[in-house]
Amino acid sequence: MSVARITTLNFKSKEGADEIEHTYKTNAPSEFSEAEQLLEVRVDDTTLMFVSLYVDNDAMERASAARSKRMDLNKDLIESVVGKTGDVILNHNN
Repeated sequence: MSVARITTLNFKSKEGADEIEHTYKTNAPSEFSEAEQLLEVRVDDTTLMFVSLYVDNDAMERASAARSKRMDLNKDLIESVVGKTGDVILNHNN
C-alpha cells in the first residue's frame, strides 16, 4: 500500500510562495525521484500544499533528506509548516 506525505507551507509573503512554487515545479521530480506521484497545490497567495506518494514508508523516509535540505534552504521564507503522513486509501485517475 502506498503512503502519502502531505505538507502545507504558509509563507511570509506572496513573493516567497511564488519562488517556492517555481523551484518546486522545476526541481522536485529529480529531488524526490522515488515518489510515485507529486502534487503541488496553490491554496492562496501565501499557502502551498504538497502531496507526495511513495510505494512504502522506507521510500518516503529515504526522501526525508531531500525534504529537510529543501526546508532548510527556504526557512527564511516560511512562516509555518504543517505535515501529515498516512496510508493511501484511494488514488483514482481518469
